[in-house]
Amino acid sequence: MEKNIIVAATGASGLPLLVQCLKIIKENDDFKSYLIMSDSAKLTLKQETNYSLEDVYSYADFVLDQNDIGAGPASGSFKTHGMLIVPCSMKTIAGINSGYGENLILRAADVTIKEQRTLVIAARETPLSPIHLRNMYELSQMQGVRIIPPMMTFYNLPKDIDEMMYHIGAKLLEPFGIEAKEYRRWTGLYTKKSCHFQ
Repeated sequence: MEKNIIVAATGASGLPLLVQCLKIIKENDDFKSYLIMSDSAKLTLKQETNYSLEDVYSYADFVLDQNDIGAGPASGSFKTHGMLIVPCSMKTIAGINSGYGENLILRAADVTIKEQRTLVIAARETPLSPIHLRNMYELSQMQGVRIIPPMMTFYNLPKDIDEMMYHIGAKLLEPFGIEAKEYRRWTGLYTKKSCHFQ
């Protein structure tokens, strides 16, 4: 049975990560993506990537308008495997934490929380203010919510930014049970003293 994942993007920096996540989902036949992009996300896409809006839409299985508050994800009876917001602005995080369902992204996140489904938030901002930290802390206490800032990792020895983005995308999708094909997991820190190679 196909599993639906709502994938939303806001205007925060990090739109290349959205594209990477959609590509990974596309490789998994068991999952279907429902993409919702805010107007600000569409503007940021032009600034940060060479992808057209049509390019991004082609990686999604379904595309929904952020103002279509009557779309399926606005209701808890619409079955999903959860929701990913990548990138997620602090404005959107504040809206989710306060239950302010102004648009389809915020309403879908609200539904995901109330139905106790997985909600992954790729929080983007630096430095973080006490307000940002408070909102993220309060959300992190809710069942099913995971705050996963797209932080760089180096233990996998990435050769370039594309490999780094792939690794982050894989980590963002792991909570949904999606195993990215090229995801290199941590296998432990080895030294000459701790290993006994023949």
